[in-house]
Amino acid sequence: MEWISDVSVGDWLRERLNKDLAENNTMHSVVPSGFEAYARIFHPAQVRSLPDRAVPTMDEWNRMPDAEHARLSELFVDAPASWAGTADAFGTTMHALAQWQRLVKTPPDGDWRTRIAPDGREFTSPFEGEIPPTLLAAIARHLIVHTSTPDAGFAAIWEGWGGFVGHFGETSSRAFLEFTDDPAHAQVLQQSFHDRFNNPFRKAKWQPGIVSDEISQGQRLSLPSRDHVLFSAAPAVFADPDWVLGVPWRDRPAEEHGFAPEAQHPSILWPADRAWVMVSEIDYDSTIVAGSAALIQALCADAALEALPIPEGASLHWDADTINR
Repeated sequence: MEWISDVSVGDWLRERLNKDLAENNTMHSVVPSGFEAYARIFHPAQVRSLPDRAVPTMDEWNRMPDAEHARLSELFVDAPASWAGTADAFGTTMHALAQWQRLVKTPPDGDWRTRIAPDGREFTSPFEGEIPPTLLAAIARHLIVHTSTPDAGFAAIWEGWGGFVGHFGETSSRAFLEFTDDPAHAQVLQQSFHDRFNNPFRKAKWQPGIVSDEISQGQRLSLPSRDHVLFSAAPAVFADPDWVLGVPWRDRPAEEHGFAPEAQHPSILWPADRAWVMVSEIDYDSTIVAGSAALIQALCADAALEALPIPEGASLHWDADTINR
């Protein structure tokens, strides 16, 4: 895998995206049009339940003081939650164009990110724009079967992920806490923290990112909604959950501070033959795959994925769920 400075290989994506703001209520502001079929792969949510005791009802939970909420939360057991299972818990209808806040019956002034179901379980909304490496691997195993170029393709990563690219600024966009017993070192850290407040005329300086300075300052694949850093990437690599270990955008700075190996998954992935494209838009709680009817059928039939076919021109706007209104 290598960084690509000639981003013209992604021009075809731009040609298939809506440029008319009046049409941007459909998914084609970020998902290319013109494919035979499309699948929406729902990102997993989280559910918590209280083991070995009666689960409080929603009314009981809402009447509890905050201190009791905190105490009970320590007993909660986290588990992945499907969208279909969430719909069952809230008495709503799961369908291809479902929207999370409608699925969990969020009132106009409510927080859709965390909702208590009638049976007392707590549901937390799926991540937007992010999927775990294992889920990407499950998707990629189908993708590589439906292309003539599984060993050649491209991965585009949104430039806006925190600390991904370097930038000019007074401080870094990411920080790693350091603990020390050395008073002198602690004093230096304290002075460094307060310096930007005490010196408002401090000049901005280059703050390195995860990727190299050359990549950070290089060309972007500029699409109507986002700018991306582009890499050559064999789709077959992502069929292995350990793909994070081999990508050039692996977060080495975090590893140097003791964190486990990690890498942002592609925002857009496609093979050299353009047989399909996978889009994980940062504002979507689902990943969209466009490709052949056979690919979409295989994705939707896989029990390891929660996926449903959606039509071309579908809207995934936050208020597009007309069934659960």
